[in-house]
Amino acid sequence: MPAASAQPRLFTAPAVSRLDNAMVFTPNMSLPVHRWFRYSAGFSAAWVADVIEERERRLGPPNVLDPFVGSGTTLIASQQGGMPSVGLETHSLIARIAGAKLSGWADIVDEFDERGASILASAKPREWPDPPALMMKIYPPETLSALCGLRDAIEADRRGDDVDELLWLALVAILRVCSPVGTAQWQYVLPNKKKASAADPCSAFSTQLAVMASDMRDVGARPDVPTTLLQSDARTVEGVPQGWVDLVVTSPPYPNNYDYADATRIELTFLGDVERWGDLQDAVRSHLMRSCSQHMVRYDAEPILESVELAPIRDELRTVYGRLAEERETHGGKKNYHAMVVAYFHDLARCWHSLRRVCADDSEALFVIGDSAPYGVYLPVDRWLGELALAAGFRSFDFTKLRDRNIKWKNRKHRVPLHEGILRVRG
Repeated sequence: MPAASAQPRLFTAPAVSRLDNAMVFTPNMSLPVHRWFRYSAGFSAAWVADVIEERERRLGPPNVLDPFVGSGTTLIASQQGGMPSVGLETHSLIARIAGAKLSGWADIVDEFDERGASILASAKPREWPDPPALMMKIYPPETLSALCGLRDAIEADRRGDDVDELLWLALVAILRVCSPVGTAQWQYVLPNKKKASAADPCSAFSTQLAVMASDMRDVGARPDVPTTLLQSDARTVEGVPQGWVDLVVTSPPYPNNYDYADATRIELTFLGDVERWGDLQDAVRSHLMRSCSQHMVRYDAEPILESVELAPIRDELRTVYGRLAEERETHGGKKNYHAMVVAYFHDLARCWHSLRRVCADDSEALFVIGDSAPYGVYLPVDRWLGELALAAGFRSFDFTKLRDRNIKWKNRKHRVPLHEGILRVRG
């Protein structure tokens, strides 16, 4: 492959009308299917659709890959646009949510309506003997009993088909709106912060069923196009054929200490996957990209610094590693940001090497990314990721800043200006 400079070129944006909102999930909440579950770490489905359409105009219909599939934005947009796609997700709960959203629609909506109504009619409040402490903190007894009744009725109705998963998703989607404590969608649990009101479980479930059924009827039959969701790891892209991918559209976790395991604790606890906070490590966190300090409780980053994958950024990364190790000692929490940063970029370097294997020579990869400054030490995320992509065999990269971050709240301790944008890597 041709040699390339490690300096990013100025990116001239394509004719993508909704580029400015690329990293915002909120507009998806007005779109059919996408709105079935709010995912605050997601990005714009309309932007994905525009990207796919622009690629198709230039080079023909692309095979699309999302190695960090989240709640399925890229796969749903690809499916609705008639493009073959594959998505990878290691978080078991999130993979199941995305899979439910990709289920059959028009051909099962009547059955979905009937079974949903039957569950509402048959669900009776069920006491949860000795429930986990978190459930008692965030739900009044009568609310928890009603949710348990819905859960048991859905489980009793299971028939091994797509409707099972859609009914399961309808319940999972209402767990937070039914709690009177601070459990805003996809954020950490705040038991001491009370909301003005909380939804009644049966009413919320009925409303969710109606929204989903309406969307299925509006969207109609799915295009007859292969759409594959794998509970697989972006660091290996196992299950994706060599050279198959024409277009990658995704957003990896940011190195900003957002704990995707803890952020799903309500859902995981209610579903019985974990009982206490400590269970998250083995159940979920150990399978995820290492983007938060909770991953690094028992981790030695020194050997990873010498890995061949990190060679392009090793000197700068080592400097940052040292600064963070020193800064850590001046903070009460002593978070392991120094180790996290090394592990994060090593994980992304492995991802780029794996992507190079499955991407065609004329492929493009668009990553929605943001930079970071743990303990005030700046990480040039977009440049480092671009340089790691070149070292993996990609030809060029450029970055488009779309918005500034960390500028809104005047009373915050973090003062380093940050930004988000799109890293485009060519194949």
